[in-house]
Amino acid sequence: MSKEFDVVVIGAGPGGYIAAIRAAQLGKTVACIEKWKNPAGTLKLGGTCLNVGCIPSKALLASSEEFENASHHLADHGISVENVSVDISKMMGRKDGIVEKMTKGIEFLFRKNKITWLKGHGKFTGKTDAGVQIEVSGEGEGGASSEVVTAKNVIIATGSKARHLPGIPVDNKLIADNEGALSFDTAPKKLAVIGAGVIGLELGSVWRRLGADVTVLEALPEFLGAADQALAKEAAKQFKKQGLDIHVGVKVGEVKTSENGVTIAYTDKDGNAQTLEADRLIVSVGRVPNTDNLGLEAIGLKANERGFIDVDDHCATAVPNVYAIGDVVRGPMLAHKAEDEGVLVAEVIDGQKPHIDYNCIPWVIYTEPEIAWVGKTEQQLKAEGREIKTGQFPFMANGRALGINKADGFVKMIADAKTDELLGVHIISANASDLIAEAVVAMEFKAASEDIGRICHPHPSLSEVMREAALAVDKRALNM
Repeated sequence: MSKEFDVVVIGAGPGGYIAAIRAAQLGKTVACIEKWKNPAGTLKLGGTCLNVGCIPSKALLASSEEFENASHHLADHGISVENVSVDISKMMGRKDGIVEKMTKGIEFLFRKNKITWLKGHGKFTGKTDAGVQIEVSGEGEGGASSEVVTAKNVIIATGSKARHLPGIPVDNKLIADNEGALSFDTAPKKLAVIGAGVIGLELGSVWRRLGADVTVLEALPEFLGAADQALAKEAAKQFKKQGLDIHVGVKVGEVKTSENGVTIAYTDKDGNAQTLEADRLIVSVGRVPNTDNLGLEAIGLKANERGFIDVDDHCATAVPNVYAIGDVVRGPMLAHKAEDEGVLVAEVIDGQKPHIDYNCIPWVIYTEPEIAWVGKTEQQLKAEGREIKTGQFPFMANGRALGINKADGFVKMIADAKTDELLGVHIISANASDLIAEAVVAMEFKAASEDIGRICHPHPSLSEVMREAALAVDKRALNM
């Protein structure tokens, strides 16, 4: 007789493990299926985000930023440091230690909430009156190769994997995706990056700070086309100043590898044939959903032509009691979006009426300066014919930013011209990932720009720029 659970979650990434915890909090019997193994062959919870994504990349970004500060910016504070060196293996060890701590933390939370971790690959095999049947193959109890469990409700949270390009084989040595680029043993002298999205910019920044000469090739005609144009323009200026060589509108051709490195043939935006030689290449051209080999057809479900599972506003699939969240469904591939959907589905299963406003999900790029936004861009709103007013305030006029030597960037706010409702907030600055949270709260409450302008902000702090940008919407900034 198979084990029966109220809720079975397939995948233990940010969406899956949070869904499992919330369902357990609500009194459900919960199991979570996960097969991820680290390079040592040990099964780990946390998915891509914790193991080879958000967490390790931010650890390396922080380490490389410390190195850059010591090498180039401490002198501004009157601090002299000589012979600064970097130990890549120790840096990687720190990163791995943080990952280990976080994944162990999820194991603790599973035990605390009495969640059963089913170790292996989950695949649908059919439906019975008792519920959905799922075969778990791989690491069953007592060395069993597989077991079948029954779920009254299923949450598919299998995440995504790096998109690879045809003709460019990823070996995670010479040619790497996000996984390999987080584990280089040395900083390459010349590094090529295909893709100027979040991952390409963050990993390109890490290795540039550690000594690489970085060239980024982007197929799209505009740099950071999803961001507000003012933000994208400022980011391009800052990255160029730092030494990132970014080319947009390129068409990548043949990629050849040799003992000496990688050669990339491409056509530039003007149609001219170019050749780029590098020691290593990072391919970061987006991600694709993990929906293959799930046995969806066994329960009358299938992925769409792009590999995603179609769901409604509450993440329900076409099959009753089967839900899907995170990177396998529509919307941005963001860990915090997956987490919110995981909570939402657990509460729907419990009979509650939760809601997610997808317009209030923030985006962040953890470069230096950081880039963050929520809501719509000026170009989107103008395309909609919306009457708007904007306010912008620079960090160079902020005492705290000057004191910490982080005065680049600005906050831009967009409000409805008639009602003053906040429609979008766009930040490029130090700590933008933290500052954007105020804007998310304001937009969730349908606040006006005046509401932020009338809230007392601590002085001196970076958050004062949020208030000044809000005041600037009505052309009454106090410090400009």
